[in-house]
Amino acid sequence: MGLLERLRKEWFILGIVLVIAVARLEPAVGVKGGPLKPEITITYIAVSAIFFNSGLSLKTEELTSALMHVKLHLFVQIFTLVFFPTAIWLFLQLLSITPINEWLLKGLQTVGCMPPPVSSAVILTKAVGGNEAAAIFNSAFGSFLLGSSSSVPFTSIFSQLFMTVVVPLIIGQIVRRYIKDWLERKKPPFGAISSCVLLMIIYTTFCDTFANPNIDLDKFSLIIIVFIIFSIQMSFMFLTFIFSTRNNSSFTPADTVAIIFCSTHKSLTLGIPMLKIVFAGYEHLSLISVPLLIYHPAQILLGSLLVPTIKSWMVSRQKVRIDGVYL
Repeated sequence: MGLLERLRKEWFILGIVLVIAVARLEPAVGVKGGPLKPEITITYIAVSAIFFNSGLSLKTEELTSALMHVKLHLFVQIFTLVFFPTAIWLFLQLLSITPINEWLLKGLQTVGCMPPPVSSAVILTKAVGGNEAAAIFNSAFGSFLLGSSSSVPFTSIFSQLFMTVVVPLIIGQIVRRYIKDWLERKKPPFGAISSCVLLMIIYTTFCDTFANPNIDLDKFSLIIIVFIIFSIQMSFMFLTFIFSTRNNSSFTPADTVAIIFCSTHKSLTLGIPMLKIVFAGYEHLSLISVPLLIYHPAQILLGSLLVPTIKSWMVSRQKVRIDGVYL
């Protein structure tokens, strides 16, 4: 394989390295309130584009089928809202005897209680070629479910999810009805489009990370907390993979991809407002926020780096149905 062909094949990984490097050099460009206005271009325009893209590329039958996949939904929501926070709490009992700052540990506990994000899990699932429709449902439902039961204003959560997820998805489905033949004939690069949007999200996320004064920890604490967060993510991704690929699980490889990302990702958009409300007046709020501020870019970076590996596994494990049996 020639160098140019290799670069073309690995363009997404190279893009990740490039956008992180650019964000490090000049983070002020992509921070909230900066020239790119990510609070508008990313939070609303980019996320809406993701779900319009999904509505355009997904068949209506796929969305309907995903809605009825109750077992998958239960797996994701129970893992996210019950197993994840419980496992973190048990893990923190061990870490409490270490010299790690107690407020950072409290921050880790809050990370475990956060709902899944609306966009990143969907984009990564689509990039791999997994069950995108199931990822859409579980990301939106998890954010709506936990957000509506928290102190964050219900109307704010509902209106944002409705305008950036539901409306673009429906519009995409409507447009698809009129250009269905063209889409099937031309096969637009929906996956590449979503990957480009993800690079934009990675860029602005790391701009916020590099510019955030709250992450001004001593190097030892910062290294330890980053190591713990990556370890948690890798461990839980592995656990969801093992649970969802058991012989009696009945999940397809595409389902497993959606499960891996939806079950382990946590929302910064809902998380920060929730922390500010729950810990209002705490002088250590900035330290409590650090694990979530690190977890968010870490999950996007780790997920993006694993896309080629997970995609190769999924393609190799695609099952062919013959006489009612998956081989």
